[in-house]
Amino acid sequence: MEIIQTIWTALTTENEVLTKIIFIPETLLETLVGMLLFTTLLNIDSSKESKIKYFCVVSILGNLSNLLLPNPYTFFINVIVILLSVYVFFKTNIIKTILALIVPLLITVFCESFFMKICISYFHFDATTILSMPLYKLLVSLAIQLLVFLIYLLIKYFKIQIAVFENISKRNKIIIFINFIFAILSLIIQFFITGFYLDKLPVYIVILSNLSLIAYFLLSIYSLTKTTQLEVASLDLAQEKEHNRILKISQDELHGFRHDFSNILCTIGGYVQVSDMNGLKKYYAQIQKDINKINTLGALNPDTINNPAVFALISSKYNRALEENIELNINSFLNFDTLNMKIYEFTRILGILLDNAIEAARECDEKIINIEIRKDSNHNRQLLIVENTYTNKNVNTDKIYEKNYSTKPGNSGLGLWEVRQILKKNNNLNLFTSKTDKFFKQQLEMYNI
Repeated sequence: MEIIQTIWTALTTENEVLTKIIFIPETLLETLVGMLLFTTLLNIDSSKESKIKYFCVVSILGNLSNLLLPNPYTFFINVIVILLSVYVFFKTNIIKTILALIVPLLITVFCESFFMKICISYFHFDATTILSMPLYKLLVSLAIQLLVFLIYLLIKYFKIQIAVFENISKRNKIIIFINFIFAILSLIIQFFITGFYLDKLPVYIVILSNLSLIAYFLLSIYSLTKTTQLEVASLDLAQEKEHNRILKISQDELHGFRHDFSNILCTIGGYVQVSDMNGLKKYYAQIQKDINKINTLGALNPDTINNPAVFALISSKYNRALEENIELNINSFLNFDTLNMKIYEFTRILGILLDNAIEAARECDEKIINIEIRKDSNHNRQLLIVENTYTNKNVNTDKIYEKNYSTKPGNSGLGLWEVRQILKKNNNLNLFTSKTDKFFKQQLEMYNI
């Protein structure tokens, strides 16, 4: 009986050491529930491995900061740890990373103020007692996390998700980022104000204050979502206009080719009748260019290249190649929704490789660029291959990635160096450079990890 009484006394009296010990399972539970909440609400594609890494890092560092640092430093350290962990382990963009912090924090603050106010008003506890007595703190923490978990189950059941668009302008990204920064500051201020005046404010004021903050946050997300939807719609419209322009060019080419089809057959027949195979081969090579051009125009299709940014980039480079009388052949067999890297980094690399290919091919008598984008299931990877004709057969394939190195006078020499910097940040990317007597080839390998 004395042991039980001793334990009960330790749990129901102020005990800073025991309170910090109880904080350990509380942090574990809060990290787990928060992770389930933001991965579901933000529709974050996450593996079991990434979830385990996130849980271990956030919970361990959260407990260490609580044991070693005083408030409010603990809070700020935990915020930084969560942001970095979400960004690194779940490979999210900046907007999703900040939302992954704000959403669970907002819901937890609301549940905490609501539940603690009930304890103060109806059970006549005060905030100091709840926070300093181990047993009360444990029970309240469990109740709060249970309430947050029930909210998570409701979100999962009704399939509620926040749509976050990546293909938006830099200006709107900055606006969204600033908005989220102010949202975090508002949450921090609300958290401290509520904690300081919790035992003095009426229940309805606490509830109204939290509900108004949540309403403002939801309305901000709604308005930003509508803004990004409008911008995405504008990009889609621009893509459709470009596609229609390409279709018109393709149609004109087909009409011209069909109009000359009988003449082409007669010409082929003439070569066959006199058994002039060399002349037939030359003639076939000439009409093959027209056929390749039609095939390329057919490949420039948003249904085939199903990403607006990639489609717009390739269309732009095709028009530039056309102006330079360069034959650009495109073969794309990849669903870009499953791309194994960030679309922003992919388009940067693709743009640099195509710019270099156009610069090299324009100097050749035979101006050819081939683009191939496909999946390599045998090696669990995706491939981007850009090859082009070139004149400088002595080009050093190792030095071209050095900063400020260029084979062209007046060029910055930063393009392939920037590509190398992107590769260094991603452990699933490789770029191999090779050359033959005819083609200079760049092969980007994107592994699924």
